[in-house]
Amino acid sequence: MTTKLLPARESLARLRESLGRVVRGKSEVIDRLIVAVLAGGHVLIEDVPGVGKTTLAKALARVLDVAFARIQFTPDLLPADVLGTEVLDPQKGSFAFHRGPVFTSVLLADEINRASPRTQSALLEAMGEGHVTIDGVATALPSPFIVVATQNPIEFHGTYPLPEAQLDRFLFRISMGYPEFEEELGVLQDRRSEDPLTRVLPVLDGPTLLGLQAAVREVVVKEPVSRYLLAIVAATRRHPELALGVSTRGALALYRAAQARAVLDDREFVSPDDLQALAVPTFAHRVIPTEEARFGGRRMEAVVAEIVSRVAVPR
Repeated sequence: MTTKLLPARESLARLRESLGRVVRGKSEVIDRLIVAVLAGGHVLIEDVPGVGKTTLAKALARVLDVAFARIQFTPDLLPADVLGTEVLDPQKGSFAFHRGPVFTSVLLADEINRASPRTQSALLEAMGEGHVTIDGVATALPSPFIVVATQNPIEFHGTYPLPEAQLDRFLFRISMGYPEFEEELGVLQDRRSEDPLTRVLPVLDGPTLLGLQAAVREVVVKEPVSRYLLAIVAATRRHPELALGVSTRGALALYRAAQARAVLDDREFVSPDDLQALAVPTFAHRVIPTEEARFGGRRMEAVVAEIVSRVAVPR
């Protein structure tokens, strides 16, 4: 590991440990969330209610010691409720911009698919470019800026599916899943007298995180590994069950995520293992199935995993 990252080893280990105490038995989910944060990406957590999605997002904000805001997405939510709006100041006789909850460092977009497409699209510019434009004036968002969105994949009444453009703004789509029996027993015991979330202490501050994000971009990705990544991407574009494969933006997303995973694992270089481990959460929500695959109930996670298994790994 480079000298610049040596002080971060202990912090990243404490980050894992702190999140693991709040959300038990989900080390892979926690690692992917940390990787997304290091890569400067956003995360969509898709799972049934009550498995810890909101708790994980709140714990992340606490361990990072940054500003946190939560928006409960509902059908009547308007873009101004997210971004902010111009408000008349009677004393000055002029309009002043009142910032919305998007002006934070960790934004929890709870049940994002319950809002209308118009309101969902209010996050597109923020997530893609790090600023919002109100009345023709661009206003920068805080840095770092991370969106953790949740949605329930089972309940469809009163929901609006996220369009491809919105899905493409998320680095990962991940699922929490139910904990194992012993882990769930531990959850009950942990919450007997208090919520473990109240005991979470800051591990990284904003400037330190920005330094780590900058260091991620220095991780070496050798040409054979880059070629392997593009071979996986090319395979998605010609797969018979996919109407649309991975875009160049998707390839860049996996490239950056692999660099972040290397930092988390205390390495100075990206290996094929990084690409294999992250291809499914990075690509599965970016590809579009054919009509036959959709009606056949084929999951895109299975298709991407199959593609990865068939592409030759470089030596």
